[in-house]
Amino acid sequence: MADQPLTGILLVGGASTRFGSPKELAEYEGETLADRAWRLLGDVCDERLAVGGGGLTDPGTGPVAAIAAGLRAASHEVAVVIPVDMPLLTGEALRLLTGACRDAAVAQAGPLPCAVARRTLPAFETGERRLRIVLDGLDTVRVELEEELLANVNTQADLDTLAR
Repeated sequence: MADQPLTGILLVGGASTRFGSPKELAEYEGETLADRAWRLLGDVCDERLAVGGGGLTDPGTGPVAAIAAGLRAASHEVAVVIPVDMPLLTGEALRLLTGACRDAAVAQAGPLPCAVARRTLPAFETGERRLRIVLDGLDTVRVELEEELLANVNTQADLDTLAR
């Protein structure tokens, strides 16, 4: 567990149009992407929330609305947010983000993964749909993480490349 109590927000339920099937159900190293991400959050966070289409938000509303829903439901002051499609993230990477968080902290490639303070909820409720714009309006720290940890699975070919 972290030094400070943390909420973990797992972003699931995107359209997966480039992937061709629900990404969260795709398997990597013997577990689904969703199970892998959920386990990672459990290793680092005191509380975990899954948000996205069919969950706390409506399908198609995007990550800003999903993060807002997660922050509204969060029990702790800081939340770490990860997408379901970054299977190489580590607990250490998430701890670096949360440790650097002022209003927010993002990896160098951003905007995800990120850590956000619950007090920033109003910034996520303005109607702005672009996460980068919301984060740019906050006191956001950039954290250099190992580039390979940020591998994003958008297509089946991306997943096949990681598996090799």
